[in-house]
Amino acid sequence: MNLGSGARSWVGSVGRLLRQPVLRRLLPGMLVSALGDGMSMVAVAWLAVQIAPSGQAGVWTGLAVAAYALPAPIGAAVLARLMRRLRASQLVAADASVRAVALGAVAVLAVAGLLHPVVYVALLAASSLLHAWGSAGAYTLVAELLPEEDRLTGNALLSTFAQAAFVVGPALAGGLTALVGPGWVIGVDAASFAVLAAAGWTVSTRSAAAVEAAPAAPETGGWRTILDRPRLFGLIVVTCAFFFLYGPVEVALPVHVAQGLHGSPGLLGLYWTVFGIGATVGALGAAVLRHRPPWPVVVSIIVGWGAALLPLGLTDAVAPGLVGLALGGLIYGPFTAISTALFQHSTPPQALSRVLAARTALTTPATALGTLLGGPVVAAVGGRQTLLISALLTIALGAAVAAALRLTGRGRHPARTNPDPALAAAPVAGGNA
Repeated sequence: MNLGSGARSWVGSVGRLLRQPVLRRLLPGMLVSALGDGMSMVAVAWLAVQIAPSGQAGVWTGLAVAAYALPAPIGAAVLARLMRRLRASQLVAADASVRAVALGAVAVLAVAGLLHPVVYVALLAASSLLHAWGSAGAYTLVAELLPEEDRLTGNALLSTFAQAAFVVGPALAGGLTALVGPGWVIGVDAASFAVLAAAGWTVSTRSAAAVEAAPAAPETGGWRTILDRPRLFGLIVVTCAFFFLYGPVEVALPVHVAQGLHGSPGLLGLYWTVFGIGATVGALGAAVLRHRPPWPVVVSIIVGWGAALLPLGLTDAVAPGLVGLALGGLIYGPFTAISTALFQHSTPPQALSRVLAARTALTTPATALGTLLGGPVVAAVGGRQTLLISALLTIALGAAVAAALRLTGRGRHPARTNPDPALAAAPVAGGNA
């Protein structure tokens, strides 16, 4: 592979992407809101620790972090008839608007000292109600507005925004939380989503003409479309298991830092920052995996992430844990680009937003359910031990998937064994859970 020509191709693809009017309007708002969410990675958990009753920090932290994502399947299912009438940019705007209002209410109550844990969890749940549709709208825009050869760039750019936010967001949030409190940091997150909402609602209808000109959506819904494509259904199942085993990390790490290491919000922010650096580099490097068969890549990412957690679970030393999270981010970085590309390649354009919303509705709660389970586990065995359990079970998951691939032969010859012609013909990330 000629790295120089590859770099020139990437730059050219980014240039074409930035010349697309709708994306040029929305991408800055997406970047700002991603930064706000990166800050909330620290603030949401830390605020839960602060307002939880004595001895219940693990449980309420788990509830708070889970509530930030768990209602996604409710919104995807109950609001499908309403949301499918919106253009992709409007899906992004609707999600951002709900988040801005709900998180703004959290910030006001927290700063005023009036925030009860139950109200906190309820508002976080409300903020995530349209998350599946907002995520689907963003990646649907990429598929609708960019040619096939530029989709990987668009997918990778969106996932890079999210990963890069962990580089700046947690570090900034750690300092601000220590200085002014987590409520103000969540207020900044609310403001960032207000910026994205404004951008989404004001996108020109003329610029979105290509979306409105698309044929009417088929009767088959997102769930049925996924079930009709066994390889995509299998990818969702594995992704859900992977994310479920990650969920306890979001509870265990802040509790481990606060109670096990007697650290500060700044140290928690540093952990997530080094993860974000690794994940950003990994996301940008997704194109390197373009010609790799997808399932071996998925297995490598799962096993690699589990191995990266081992230093956190085996020692209280800070440095090995930081190195482990940085490597874990690097390994995980390409995952979103790879899995999303498979969906974009094999889903009818008219059904894409519904399929992606269904995927997010399944995979996002998987993390939240793992987080909910993480609360009692942390309370029972402690933060560091929970991290070790997550690491070992994740490695076991990757080994099980690898064994299944070996038995079926899919990992070695994906094109021959793939019953879905679209997937059989598509490169892994040729065109970005």
